[in-house]
Amino acid sequence: MERKIFLKNGLSALGLVAVAPLVSTSCKKNKTSADDGGTTTTGGNGSCTVSPTETEGPYPTKSPSAYVRSNIVEDRTGVPITMNITLQNAKNGCAALAGAIVDLWHCDKDGNYSEYSGFTTVHFLRGRQVTDANGLVTFTSIFPGWYTGRTTHLHIHIFNASGTSLKVTQISFPEGNSSAVTIVNTTASGYTKGMSGYTYNANDNIFSDDTGNVEMASVTGSVAAGYTLTHKIAVSA
Repeated sequence: MERKIFLKNGLSALGLVAVAPLVSTSCKKNKTSADDGGTTTTGGNGSCTVSPTETEGPYPTKSPSAYVRSNIVEDRTGVPITMNITLQNAKNGCAALAGAIVDLWHCDKDGNYSEYSGFTTVHFLRGRQVTDANGLVTFTSIFPGWYTGRTTHLHIHIFNASGTSLKVTQISFPEGNSSAVTIVNTTASGYTKGMSGYTYNANDNIFSDDTGNVEMASVTGSVAAGYTLTHKIAVSA
């Protein structure tokens, strides 16, 4: 298992250095000597497995401190989704990690990211939140689309309260004929690519080795009512 970790120490709690665009191969796993996840801890709050470290990909948010917000939709259209992400501290018996900074970003229904390529002046589908006493952050967004070579996914970068990087990871979505991924990706929902040429989790260069589904979220709901994503991420804080 090879993955690349991006550590940015010495950042302020609300600021990040600007990150230059990376080449597309940055979506692939790379070797790391740092904490790579997979360690399971059992404590007073149950058991938790440290989430794998993944690449930020080629499209990290350039100035995430400017997007402290829960609603990240802006002008994008698509099926509504509420994303509930809870952080746990594997070094503290899997207790909720309060006061941590969570940056989240993903592509739109057509596979486009803001701040890059033809979207350099817009900032849709990017946001930052601080975890509450229960370790929870909530983002209001649209169901992500997909692009060639990648499955449906979210990007996550976690910092402690002082701005030190704790984890860069990604979140995958359940698949199958009755899954939200399949149901949403129809012309009727406005996701015109459908599933033709889709890269499934088993063949994705990030999630293919996630045999324990540590990176996979739970997704419930419907196109009419909107979807809710729930996921826990354990870090060593």
